[in-house]
Amino acid sequence: MKIIVPMAGMGKRMRPHTLTVPKPLIPIAGKPIVYRLVEDIAKVCPEPIEEVAFVVGSFGKEVEDRLIDVAASVGAKGSIYYQNEPLGTAHAVLCAEEALSGKVIVAFADTLFRADFTLDTGEEGIIWVQQVPDPSAFGVVTVNDQQIITGFVEKPKQHISDLAIIGIYYFKDGDNLRNELQYLVDHDVRRGTEYQLTDALENMKNKGVAFKTGQVTEWLDCGNKNATVATNRRYLDYLQHQDLVDSSAVVENSVIVPPVYVGAGAVLRNSVIGPHVSVGKGTRISQSVVVNSIIQENSLLRSVNLSNSMIGNFVEFQGNSSDLSIGDYALLRGSTD
Repeated sequence: MKIIVPMAGMGKRMRPHTLTVPKPLIPIAGKPIVYRLVEDIAKVCPEPIEEVAFVVGSFGKEVEDRLIDVAASVGAKGSIYYQNEPLGTAHAVLCAEEALSGKVIVAFADTLFRADFTLDTGEEGIIWVQQVPDPSAFGVVTVNDQQIITGFVEKPKQHISDLAIIGIYYFKDGDNLRNELQYLVDHDVRRGTEYQLTDALENMKNKGVAFKTGQVTEWLDCGNKNATVATNRRYLDYLQHQDLVDSSAVVENSVIVPPVYVGAGAVLRNSVIGPHVSVGKGTRISQSVVVNSIIQENSLLRSVNLSNSMIGNFVEFQGNSSDLSIGDYALLRGSTD
């Protein structure tokens, strides 16, 4: 089994956090989004993961090395492919054409999920979906009585189906998928300026490939700050029975209201932290109250009152109370009165 993870997008909706790191490396409960994604796929996959192929932009060697480590964490080889132009989802997957053989899972790195099934690798294809109250903002599928997909509709203006495609797909024949993607490029089949994966899926369906739906129990978005903080909250709920405070963290005269993740070397003094807070390694927080927030690595917070906030790496922040989104290396100082 191979996993292909397209993640070359610029993550504009997550700025300023994506100005210095790609969105899939933003932490959720102490682990990068893409790590959580690969880990969760491995849990529902009954076969060993041979390779995880990451399709990236110009992220640099440090990011690429971290992605190789993500693959190694599930016992797989990691490989890096490049999408140098934003030419759509089909083009992004095709950029990893060398990995498109045998059984393949394609998982776009801006969504996480919870599921209680084991992937049936004997099916020709599976598209993972979730029921949504307003399908007009999503690509949806229609199905027959056997739950075989009969059609793909992008952002329907009228109610056709409430089964939204969450961005995770299984293909028994990766070579067939590669050929259909190549067909779109060779014949310049685009929607606007982009080659769309749903066009390849439609072609495969019309040629007899039976796609079934795989329904997840929860679909977790990481598209913007508020959604990412909410996803962090849900993951901490899932993990609350584990010890989430690193043994090297220092907690002095402070109250931790679980679930809270505290990374290695973090220091908490005279503060109330939680519930639903992730504190990255090396971060120091003093004389503060922090709830429902993500504080990344090596930051310094003093005399703050934060809720529903996301603070980047190497931030120095003092003396404010807000719902905030602060990127890396920022310096903010206000009154501490």
